[in-house]
Amino acid sequence: MRNIIALLAGLIFSIGLAQSEMINPDRVLGFLDVLGAWDPALAFVLGGAVMVTVVTFRFILKRTHPLLDKEFYLPTKESLDATLIIGAIIFGVGWGLYGYCPGPALAAILYFEPSNILFVLSLLVGTVAARKWVSRHA
Repeated sequence: MRNIIALLAGLIFSIGLAQSEMINPDRVLGFLDVLGAWDPALAFVLGGAVMVTVVTFRFILKRTHPLLDKEFYLPTKESLDATLIIGAIIFGVGWGLYGYCPGPALAAILYFEPSNILFVLSLLVGTVAARKWVSRHA
């Protein structure tokens, strides 16, 4: 049952990404082009997500556990380190160059465009490589 609910949550997320056109890299790149033809659409999508989180997060965390798991998995680390900073830089550069982050890229793979498939394959290879690197250096 948990897997079915996870699948439905992912489907709802994908539909939201498609409806807001966040699976269109031109929308994202337009948002990042602040000195050119700036497109504020992403700011509204992000702002809506932040408002929902601000309102609901305090109620959700009052529960002893999530609906479908035995505990909450919240970050406990409070400091910045090289791994976090390097990861953020890689994420930002990839997002700025191509206009996708992982969620929209996975949703857009259904377009079967070679560039989207290559992006997702690169994402998977990078994820595996990063996990191996971290496990060797931990």
